[in-house]
Amino acid sequence: MKRYKAACSAEERANLSRKVMTKLKGTASWQQAHTVLLYHSLPDEVDTHALIAEAVAEGKRVLLPVVVGDDLELREYHPSTSMIEGAFHIQEPTGAPFTDYTSIDLAVVPGVAFTPEGHRLGRGRGYYDRQLSRLPKVFKIGVCWPFQLVEALPTEPHDLAMNAVVS
Repeated sequence: MKRYKAACSAEERANLSRKVMTKLKGTASWQQAHTVLLYHSLPDEVDTHALIAEAVAEGKRVLLPVVVGDDLELREYHPSTSMIEGAFHIQEPTGAPFTDYTSIDLAVVPGVAFTPEGHRLGRGRGYYDRQLSRLPKVFKIGVCWPFQLVEALPTEPHDLAMNAVVS
């Protein structure tokens, strides 16, 4: 996947990201969601920066993950929220942890690769598997560029599958 990503220019990645985000916003899960777990993308991930702003403008409550030790904490994002560079150079919101997990309608999840059945290959540290296991009723959508959609991935019992994948 690193080679595929490296072969794409920044312009190509931006264009592919816009297409993925348009598809995501067209899903009933997105349209019906009030509280959404998103991620603040890195340059080698489907870009979510515009989506975060659009979601807030639509009146959705936006949550972003923050790496704390070996775990993810969720924090609410507002345009006025201070963001700091956290683990892995990811911009993370400051503020109190969000723990009302039952109010989360949708989780939009990045990955290195996905299968059409929703299996996900992450970066290997298990952050999302641990966090998503606390959200068993939340609809989970994996987002990826088309070349990140593969036929099969190795999985382990603790790996959580997505309910859908948008590429």
